[in-house]
Amino acid sequence: MTESKSMILGCAGKSLTREEINFYRNECPWAFILFARNIGETEQIRDLVAEMRDCIGRPDALVFIDQEGGRVQRLRPPLAPNYPAGGALGALWRDDHDAGARAAWLMARLHAFDLLRYGITADCLPVLDVPIEGASDVIGARAYGKEPRAVIELGRAAAEGLMSGGVLPVMKHIPGHGRAFADTHFELPTVDASLSDLQRHDFAPFRELNDLPMAMTAHVVYSAIDPKNPATTSGKVIDEIIRRDIGFDGLLMSDDTSMKALSGDFPTKAAAILAAGCDLVLHCNGVFEEMAGIASRTTGLEGKSLERAKRALTYIRKRDAAEETEIRAEFATYFDAVA
Repeated sequence: MTESKSMILGCAGKSLTREEINFYRNECPWAFILFARNIGETEQIRDLVAEMRDCIGRPDALVFIDQEGGRVQRLRPPLAPNYPAGGALGALWRDDHDAGARAAWLMARLHAFDLLRYGITADCLPVLDVPIEGASDVIGARAYGKEPRAVIELGRAAAEGLMSGGVLPVMKHIPGHGRAFADTHFELPTVDASLSDLQRHDFAPFRELNDLPMAMTAHVVYSAIDPKNPATTSGKVIDEIIRRDIGFDGLLMSDDTSMKALSGDFPTKAAAILAAGCDLVLHCNGVFEEMAGIASRTTGLEGKSLERAKRALTYIRKRDAAEETEIRAEFATYFDAVA
C-alpha cells in the first residue's frame, strides 16, 4: 500500500486497454470504481475486476461501485435485481420504524451478495443527505427522508447490512448535499443556510455515523463556513466541520472530479483536493487524458491518509452466515417486486 497514489480511478470500457494497463501499473491508484459502461456479463465483470487488481499487484485493492437502488444502480437485471430507492425505505420507516430499518439492512445485505459475486468490495452507500423542499432532484428519492432521524436510522442499517456481507460502505455526501439547488454534475451550488441550521439538520446524520470507515465529499459551497470553496477543496470545511464538528476521522474521498461543479483543469483539481485535506481524489469517467492529469498532481498515500486507508480495510468483516435465499424471501415481504 505504501506505493499507492492517493486516487481512485475508473476505466473507459468493459476491458482494459493496453494504455490503461500500463498507466495503472506506473501510477498505481489505491483503488478503482466501476460504472454502467463497464458492466457487461458475469465473467466479463469478474475478469475486469481481477485485471484491475493485477495491474497494481494488490489482490485486496478495493473496487467501488454506486449500487444504491432506484435510479442510481450500476448492476441491473439479470446481474442483480432492480431495488427500490432510499425514499421507498423511508416511506416504510415512517409507517413502522422497525420495519423500515430491517428492510434497509436486508437490501444492503442483498447488495453485498450481488457485489461480491463479481469481486466488488465497496459500495458508495448510504446516502446521508437530508433534502429540503425545492432542492435539486439530484438527490431527491435517493434520500431516505427529509428528517435527520430517518436518515440516521436507515443509513446505519444500510451500512451494517453491507458490512455484514463483507462489503465496505461509503457515506455521502459529507457534510450534506440536501440543500443544494443545483446539480453538481453540471454546476456548483451555494448553500446560504446558517451554521446552526446546518449543524442541526444537514450534519446530524454524518455526526451520528462518524464511526464508519469512509466518506465522500459534497461539491457544495457553504457560505456560512467558506464562501469561496466547495467542501471538496475547502480546508476550512474539511478541518473545522468534517474532522472536528462532525468528528469523522475515517478515509475521506472527493466526489467525482469529472463533475462540472469543480473548476480548473484536472491537475489543478487534484492538487486542490489533496491540499484541502481529502485523503483520496476520485475520478470516474475513464477519460484517459483526464486521469493522466489527475495522476500528475496526485501524491503517494502516506501519513494520516495511509493510516486511514489501512484502518478502512480492517472494517471488512468475515461475512455472516446469512443465506441469500432467506434474505431475499424476507425482503420480499416488504418489496415483493425484487423477490
